Amino acid sequence: MGGGSVRDAGLPGRPLSAAVCEEVRALARAGVSVSESARRVGCSSKSVYRVLRRGGGIAPGVRRRSLRALTVVEREEISRGLRAELSFRQIALVLGRSVSTVAREVAANRGRERYRAVAAQRRALRMAARPKQAKLAMNGVLAVLVEEKLLLFWSPQQISAWLRLEFPHDPGMQVSHETIYQSLYVQGRGALRRELAACLRDGRAYRRLQGSRRRGGAPIDGRILISERPADVADRAVPGHWEGDLIVGKNAASQIGTLVERQTRYVQLVALPDGKSGEQVAAALTRQVQTLPASLRRTLTWDQGSEMAQHAQFTIATDVKVYFCDPHSPWQRGTNENTNRLLRQWFRKGTDLSHYTQDHLNTIADLLNNRPRQTLGWMTPSAAFNELVSQ
Repeated sequence: MGGGSVRDAGLPGRPLSAAVCEEVRALARAGVSVSESARRVGCSSKSVYRVLRRGGGIAPGVRRRSLRALTVVEREEISRGLRAELSFRQIALVLGRSVSTVAREVAANRGRERYRAVAAQRRALRMAARPKQAKLAMNGVLAVLVEEKLLLFWSPQQISAWLRLEFPHDPGMQVSHETIYQSLYVQGRGALRRELAACLRDGRAYRRLQGSRRRGGAPIDGRILISERPADVADRAVPGHWEGDLIVGKNAASQIGTLVERQTRYVQLVALPDGKSGEQVAAALTRQVQTLPASLRRTLTWDQGSEMAQHAQFTIATDVKVYFCDPHSPWQRGTNENTNRLLRQWFRKGTDLSHYTQDHLNTIADLLNNRPRQTLGWMTPSAAFNELVSQ
């Protein structure tokens, strides 16, 4: 074939063209998977991943040519003039440029005998790529603070908000969460260690959109649906209403129970070493909930999972009424869904969760409960929950 199309650029052994790379990034922004993107652009999944990984999933900025810079057409004119043995002055008159501009261009690209327009254009583009140095690369003290909080599993948004509160009159010690993300994701910024991306909630080394998770559940006898839940639960005005679910490990062979209080976002983790049958889950949740003050034991909203088949016995033991979401409606207990997503920092998908003891889970819950939350005005869940307990 001739010069080749956009699709041809994805053939084995040939680099992806700029047009294909941009299409890959557009598909990623639309939430299309790596394998599906590869099928659409006609290349391997590995090639798509490399494109996303190179820029951390962040599309590069739009390149704009300076009006003073030579164009590829002008470079081709210089090449033709050199082959015709024209002087620099004659070539400059044709281009409407100064003689010194033509002379510098030729000298910088291997001289009269070896000047090539295509090679000169590539060099010019490469030399023009001088990204602005990242703020974190210029401020070592600020970078150390950011790294310390990342190692505590704080999110970039939490770090940014904390810096504004800690240094309200020092803009040099403040940084946006987007700058932190880009310093982690984009190679060559030289600001933060790339391995710190593992401290982010999803642990990815590049930005990617993802779809919502859908789950089903078996029918449960005597269940009360969320539509019958008291209205004061929804507005979070009254504390003591909880949402719960399981985090499931490798091959669904291990699990951890999660409970989160709707008003304060306070999290409790429950070890389930014996399994996830209705009896085992009800017993473990009962032990955990009974440690709470009576005023903070009102309702529990759960998914349609069969692990809550013994909800009636749980209610009798704790005086906490259980309500069930509609099928395939995880957003109806969105506080818990978000919490489980945060917890995946410690409990990666596909890992064995049976090794976590209750003491270990309590330590992880403390880490999460002592991180500032935007929904609480950057107060920590622990502080908000302790205020309720002391009342």
